Amino acid sequence: MDILDYDLIILGSGIAGLTAAIHAYRSSKGSAKIAIISKLHVMRSHSVAAEGGISGVLYPESNNDSQKLHAYDTVKGSDYLADQDAVDVLVKGAPKEIEFFDHIGVPWNRLEQGHISQRPFGGMSVPRTAFAADKTGFFMMRALYDEVISYNGVDIFNEHFATSIIFDKGKASGLVAIDLANRQAKAFRSKAMIIATGGFSRVYGFTTNSYSNTGDGTAMAFRAGIPLKDMEFVQFHPTALVPSGILITEAARGEGGYLVNSEGKRFMESYAKSKMELAPRDIVSRAIISEIKAGRGFEDKESAMGYVYLDLRHLDKEKVDEHLPMIKEITMKTLRLDPSEAPIPIRPATHFTMGGIHTDIGGRVMINPTRASTGLWAAGECACVSVHGANRLGSNSLSQCSVWGRITGTDAVKYALNSSSGFDSRLKKLAERMASQAESFLEMKGDVNPYEIRDELHDTMDTNLYVYRDMKGMIAAKRKIQSLRKRFMRVYVSDKGKAYNTNLKETLEIANLIDLAEVVTECAINRKESRGSHVVIEHPKRDDKNWMKHTIAQKSIRGVKLSYLPVKVLKFQPEERKY
Repeated sequence: MDILDYDLIILGSGIAGLTAAIHAYRSSKGSAKIAIISKLHVMRSHSVAAEGGISGVLYPESNNDSQKLHAYDTVKGSDYLADQDAVDVLVKGAPKEIEFFDHIGVPWNRLEQGHISQRPFGGMSVPRTAFAADKTGFFMMRALYDEVISYNGVDIFNEHFATSIIFDKGKASGLVAIDLANRQAKAFRSKAMIIATGGFSRVYGFTTNSYSNTGDGTAMAFRAGIPLKDMEFVQFHPTALVPSGILITEAARGEGGYLVNSEGKRFMESYAKSKMELAPRDIVSRAIISEIKAGRGFEDKESAMGYVYLDLRHLDKEKVDEHLPMIKEITMKTLRLDPSEAPIPIRPATHFTMGGIHTDIGGRVMINPTRASTGLWAAGECACVSVHGANRLGSNSLSQCSVWGRITGTDAVKYALNSSSGFDSRLKKLAERMASQAESFLEMKGDVNPYEIRDELHDTMDTNLYVYRDMKGMIAAKRKIQSLRKRFMRVYVSDKGKAYNTNLKETLEIANLIDLAEVVTECAINRKESRGSHVVIEHPKRDDKNWMKHTIAQKSIRGVKLSYLPVKVLKFQPEERKY
């Protein structure tokens, strides 16, 4: 087994991971040895699919905006579950990040006077979402990638699938990864590590996310005993294309799109009269499903999915072509539908995971509910700071990835360069044992197709832990997931080859999905209230007296152990969310 030594390992190559790498390199003035490990090619990371934009207060005087207002919108949008000290870090850091991306070459849309253009987004009081057409994530990733590959001190390991984090005496000392090109296992040892592997929305079947979003870093952390936080809060994006689930950006509503039911009515007036289509995503998603359940939707013949329309026909064709070119391209290619001439069929799909690895305000991973680790950080969607609480506002995600990418990259490399600990040679045996565990799937003589398990898991989550939840359905989901876990012990991997064995890789991903689905379900069953994206039929009201707290989930011998931590409330006291 190859043993590769680095000062800093960054697991994940999206906006959070690449931003961390750049600031780690710059902070060390090129002296640190840094590795980026990605199971994909870097430019296929899911961050390229981010469409709408990145939030930040850029022109407070001309835009009648302020960081306090951005903070208030974020806390209110979170249904008051966000930690307000973390929200302050977000809103103060976001403008600097937009400027940083401007400097490294993101082609922001601009106004005639040269200001970066900002569009309205759901739950925001004023337009504060900077954008590059509707391909913002792609342009940000391209700029980051071009910057990173110019650094001699940063090595990129594309198509290396991490299977285990190596812990030695309570400290993260590296990880084991499989080189997908030849199935060779490698051990990466480091003085510091950042997990930036993104979300786990592929726990669901109907999702806007790419097939790669299987929560690998989050699942590895959980199995290593690291606590996860607020895993019951999964965001459903209101406007996913039916039947594919492809994202139709919130920017389509920010640019003036309408949501229309089968009666031709803009139904958001009945749910959020002041914000209409630009209410927060949890509210819009519930409105759409309510309309469908009331018989005021349509039905897709191919999938039997209910849907409503997103209507852009009243917008100037030039505006659609300039500000929403990818949406037009997507609908034309998949449905042969020109959004300037016909409405778009949409319904809510799993989109973002507010929960994730429990970290402190600086992104340091917590090894128990109240104690931070040494040498291990997490950033981006896989990390729960918590800045989004029970519901993320659109365009705050790219701000989060950038702000904590900078924070964790700067802090982690400083720690690594000041660390006196050397590389422990004993880790080789531990790494070899971990690598053999992944390879053991090839030796199993089971009779269960892993893809059947994945399909059943998707059906279970789509049915029982969707926009509206009930106790009977969630308990049924828990039992089903436990059954799937038992059956997974009898899976077989039919491909025994060494070159790009996607069968083995996807089987390992399914194991991660089962772990995360069980945590999501357990956390959801135990939260006896409705807050943000977590809506329980039997408990329809938000309960601040009993549930103004974060859920902490840890692995135990009996399954998932739950505990709770208070929410950090500073400036904004909880109030009823009205829009």
